[in-house]
Amino acid sequence: MSKIFTLFLSTSPYSYENTLTAVRIAESALNKGHVVKLIASGDGVYCFLKGQKAKGITNAEEKFGELIQNGLKVYL
Repeated sequence: MSKIFTLFLSTSPYSYENTLTAVRIAESALNKGHVVKLIASGDGVYCFLKGQKAKGITNAEEKFGELIQNGLKVYL
């Protein structure tokens, strides 16, 4: 039986670990067949800007793009 996970992200993509934590939770839940919804508010919307050039860390745009293709529902 699948469950619905709702995540709330309100911090900028590279200032804290929150973005990576949200990515990992969403990825794990999606891989187990659950429904995942992410609400981005405030600085959290910057995780979805195109053309990010993150070096040496996880690129938020790319990771969330992959998760969206795997079923992540995003609300900005």
